[in-house]
Amino acid sequence: MPSLDAPLDAAARDRLAEWFGALCVAAGAVVMDVYRNGGEARVKDDRSPVTEADERAEALILARLAQALPGWPVLAEEAAARGDGIAACARFILVDPLDGTREFLNRNGEFTVNIALVADGVPVAGAVYAPVLERLWTGGSTARVRRVAPGADLATASEDRPLRTRPAPATGWTALASRSHGDAETEALLARLPIGERRAAGSSLKFCVVAEGEADVYPRFGPTMEWDTAAGEAVLRAAGGIVLQPDGRPFRYGKDASRYRNGPFVAWGDPTAATRATA
Repeated sequence: MPSLDAPLDAAARDRLAEWFGALCVAAGAVVMDVYRNGGEARVKDDRSPVTEADERAEALILARLAQALPGWPVLAEEAAARGDGIAACARFILVDPLDGTREFLNRNGEFTVNIALVADGVPVAGAVYAPVLERLWTGGSTARVRRVAPGADLATASEDRPLRTRPAPATGWTALASRSHGDAETEALLARLPIGERRAAGSSLKFCVVAEGEADVYPRFGPTMEWDTAAGEAVLRAAGGIVLQPDGRPFRYGKDASRYRNGPFVAWGDPTAATRATA
């Protein structure tokens, strides 16, 4: 594995994305053990839910990151909730051990395990794993999707294929909206675009649907944290897409002053269409 200050060329980014993917799949087995056998949820100070699956998966991920990448700063959701943050730095790892806890509790399968590396404010390698769907998306310099069972070796994966976003059509765009969150700002933005179909999805899966070329835009004006979005953005960027603020400015990471809280953003499959829409 690379050292913290090693160059992050295309090969290094792909190796990290692959390793993150294997770690997400391993954590997915822990998540599924709780999912199958049940477990209670409690409410954190920010009023968001947390389960045994969040905590056990994060413990596994943090232990393996410490072993394989000693000295790398890591910001993980549940650790951050306990007050274990990181100092501002150019490179750091973001971990969301269970993105879509509400989907987990509702048992609809639309939850994910997410790990990403941020460098100079941009996610440059990441992995998103949906254990119920048995689908793994990785993104470094290139993006891939595979079918792999929770806890399995990546060598056993099937349906391994590269990902590429699609050019936005002249009309009839497909928009993704959050299954758990809706707001007037999202409705106003979508009203300005040639939307022909709207689909709902949970967690970071929305980034992956755009990355696969099955949707064109995913706006989010509601509150998110950097660990919610970094891995999905890494996959989308590697597939040819982009994430911007609604006015077209870059969407950045490492916002320690706001405790790593995101502002609104729009994920676009076609960067050219994004430029036209935000001009």
